[in-house]
Amino acid sequence: LSPPFYVFQLIPLVGVLSFAAVGAFSFSLYSLFSKSDVIINKSGNPEPWETVDPSKPQKLLTIHQKWKPIEELENVKKLTK
Repeated sequence: LSPPFYVFQLIPLVGVLSFAAVGAFSFSLYSLFSKSDVIINKSGNPEPWETVDPSKPQKLLTIHQKWKPIEELENVKKLTK
């Protein structure tokens, strides 16, 4: 009887898929706990986008992003509240 060599050929495939699954799970946990735009309980705050800090980048990688408020939108926001 010869040993089943086809099982050893699956080890790299299982390793790569496991690495990808762990990476996806860890990134989702990172986004859940560190990003302010990820919201679980929307019923506690009906307008969650109002609490997001626009000066803090929301992307994973941001290059030379500068935020400045638009005066017309700020005036409309003040009038509607």
